[in-house]
Parts: sequence; C-alpha cells; structure tokens
Amino acid sequence: MKRLKTLRMKYWTSLLFLLVSLTSFGQDGQRADLLRSDGKIYVVVGVILIIFLGIVVNMIRLERKLNRIEKNNGK
Repeated sequence: MKRLKTLRMKYWTSLLFLLVSLTSFGQDGQRADLLRSDGKIYVVVGVILIIFLGIVVNMIRLERKLNRIEKNNGK
C-alpha cells in the first residue's frame, strides 16, 4: 500500500515537471516568430502534442496495471 502511494506521488511529480518544462518552450520570441513565419510552428506543436499524449497514455496504462496487480494481491 505504501509502495502504491510512492508510485502515485512519483507519477504526479513527473507530470508536474513535464508541464513546467513545456511552458519554458515559448520563452524565446524571435525563434517562435521565425517558426511561425515559415509555418513550421505547427510541426513543433504537433510533435510536442504527440510526445505529451504518448506519455499520458503510458502513465494511464501503468496505473491500470498497478491497480490490477493490487487487486490480485489483495485476494
């Protein structure tokens, strides 16, 4: 039970750090203007979204597996 709480805390901490790091991408205005003018900003946003969605899906799968293992150990 304690291990599960630790894993959940790691899960939320890593998600928080991921979100904080994503906000730092938009700090350089000149680079963003250049990408926007070339139309490449959509590629960058798309790649970031794909990576983020992959991480979220992986975390959800791990959480479900942990819940399943937890139920099996409780019986």
